[in-house]
Amino acid sequence: MTQLAAPALNLRVGELVEVRSEEEILATLDDKGELDNLPFMPEMLRMCGQRFRVHKVAHKLCDTITGSGMRRMDRAVHLAGARCDGSAHGGCQTACSLYWKEAWLKRVEPGTPEAEAAAVGGARPSRPLLPLLEVNSRREPGPDGEERFSCQATELLRAAPVCLPLKDLGQYVMDVRSGNAGVFAVLRAFLVGVFNRYQSASKRILPRWLWIRGGSRWGWLKGRAGARTPVADLGLRPGELVRIKSKEEILKTLNDDLLNRGMGFEEEMSRYCGRTARVRARVDRCIDEKTGRMLRMKTACIILDDIVCAGVYNVSCPREFVPFWREIWLERVEETRPA
Repeated sequence: MTQLAAPALNLRVGELVEVRSEEEILATLDDKGELDNLPFMPEMLRMCGQRFRVHKVAHKLCDTITGSGMRRMDRAVHLAGARCDGSAHGGCQTACSLYWKEAWLKRVEPGTPEAEAAAVGGARPSRPLLPLLEVNSRREPGPDGEERFSCQATELLRAAPVCLPLKDLGQYVMDVRSGNAGVFAVLRAFLVGVFNRYQSASKRILPRWLWIRGGSRWGWLKGRAGARTPVADLGLRPGELVRIKSKEEILKTLNDDLLNRGMGFEEEMSRYCGRTARVRARVDRCIDEKTGRMLRMKTACIILDDIVCAGVYNVSCPREFVPFWREIWLERVEETRPA
């Protein structure tokens, strides 16, 4: 299959774009349904022809597979409200923010009517992409015959092969120019990154009495529960209002690795302690990015409306993960109904 090159759009946060037709997108993909090693996934097909605002410019991302730090991504954005629903990947509930290559989008000039934009793009073909994408959404089964998946999250190391060191100042300029973050937010994220690097180095080369607060990363998390961590089952359902417990209460449920029965609590999550939010869904399965296996949780977790990893403690990463919450970290809020 011949891939067609497309000019760079140099999109910024807030710009209006339209997802190209399936036929146009197909012309950009290789035989594996990828562009620059980034898969176009079946879950994205329903968005063809639709308009979205650019939510973030995805010029970098955090490596959650090998922990190598930040990595560079070229000509890609995240669109507002465009998250993966996992429908073609075994019902995965991670709700990842989808990556869109600029070649799959076209800029919409202000005032362009919907009908005119559709006419210019032509009529939508009938699913020419679906067979190709469905085949490539699976990997070879494991030795035990277990089904394994392939998606944007599992292939990010191939799509973003170049590491982006903390000292690369160009990434911070891009954060500001693209509209991803303001100057103060970028400066704060950089300083937090420098501090965390110092903390990591100090634990390797300095005596313990010279460590700052035990060598902890910014956010100062230290589990206090010991090896056996407690559990709670609130039976929360979508739509219920909850309050995220205080950091001190949550630390009492974590072991030394900041885990509660295998589920991690991170510094970014601690920023939301004390906030109220509504339950969006109960989560009991997600794809392991390293292996492509579907992980099934013995105890369901919770995801909350409008709560995402904002990259404040992670060099302004625009990826915006949706955190998973143990029910023991939450408390139900009784709502007062008007008379």
